[in-house]
Amino acid sequence: MKLFNAGAMRPATDAAWASAANDLVQRTLAQHGVASPLGQGDLIDRMNLPSLDAVLAKYSGPATRSVYSQNTIPSGASFEDATFSCGSGSRRYRLYVPASASKGATGVVMMLHGCTQTPEDFAAGTGMNALANRDGFVVIYPAQSRGDNAQSCWNWFSRGDQRRGRGEPSILAALAQKVCAEHGVTRAATFVAGLSAGAAMAVIIAETYPDVFAAVGAHSGLPAGSAKDVASAFAAMAGNALDGPDPDPGEFRVRTILFHGLADRTVDPSNGEGIARRARSAGCGISVETSETGAASGRTYTREISSDADGTALVEHWTVEGQGHAWSGGQPGGSYTDPKGPDASTEMVRFFFENASKDL
Repeated sequence: MKLFNAGAMRPATDAAWASAANDLVQRTLAQHGVASPLGQGDLIDRMNLPSLDAVLAKYSGPATRSVYSQNTIPSGASFEDATFSCGSGSRRYRLYVPASASKGATGVVMMLHGCTQTPEDFAAGTGMNALANRDGFVVIYPAQSRGDNAQSCWNWFSRGDQRRGRGEPSILAALAQKVCAEHGVTRAATFVAGLSAGAAMAVIIAETYPDVFAAVGAHSGLPAGSAKDVASAFAAMAGNALDGPDPDPGEFRVRTILFHGLADRTVDPSNGEGIARRARSAGCGISVETSETGAASGRTYTREISSDADGTALVEHWTVEGQGHAWSGGQPGGSYTDPKGPDASTEMVRFFFENASKDL
């Protein structure tokens, strides 16, 4: 999975700029030992990545109707397609509302897809709609536009998309607030999660909008502030992330659960450690550290838990042996999933809701 497109952080306006950006990528790759200087297409082939067009072909038109037919959506539930606009821009999104939400939604979970993925693809791979049916929460699947990133990556490495009040964090937070208002959901039951580039953006909006989100789930992501441009993004992926400014503890605490495969060759596992470290530094009052190991669906894992004095888990850091760049315990219907290992979707939902009543 490419976590960004070097030539299309925004629509290319100059062929020479795109060529220079590509040259910078190749030199950065060589400098950090990620790979020998290759053409961008060769890099994609080496990483064995599906193209965005292939994913779109699978999850658009008749294919989408096949995956999400009325036979697979329970009676009374809906999977709407809409567009949200605000002062910072607009994005298409899918909104899953389970039948039970008609009597009051239990919460809202925003799910941010990875590069080359679509909302439909991500919904299929994570199985989050089934959990929404079980527990009664609403799910938002924002879609990155190809006009803002040619490979549909969230622009986690762009300075203009790392701050409150501007860019993608502003759009996504405002979308979450809109849906919460429509369903009567408070901050304590509002959460965000993502995979890869989506996870990197999820931790950014959790830090920039702690008044909107009570908890964040990051799978195979990178810490906020780990990159500021294309060159530093490649370095961060290789395990040489920048140290972003310390998170502000502020008035609100945001609980964090993260997963990372120890065999991930796309995003170095040290980035998961970076996310956990930032989350702990912002979680005032953490006093208890525990660790446990186990096995699930053929993979062993370690879960490190950081709790406050009341026993509330503020940070859960899961590392999975033998797992690559894929959603742990994911469904075969989506891309970048691994059916082995702990079920990341189930564990995230459990973590989100079990202490929601204690969030400010």
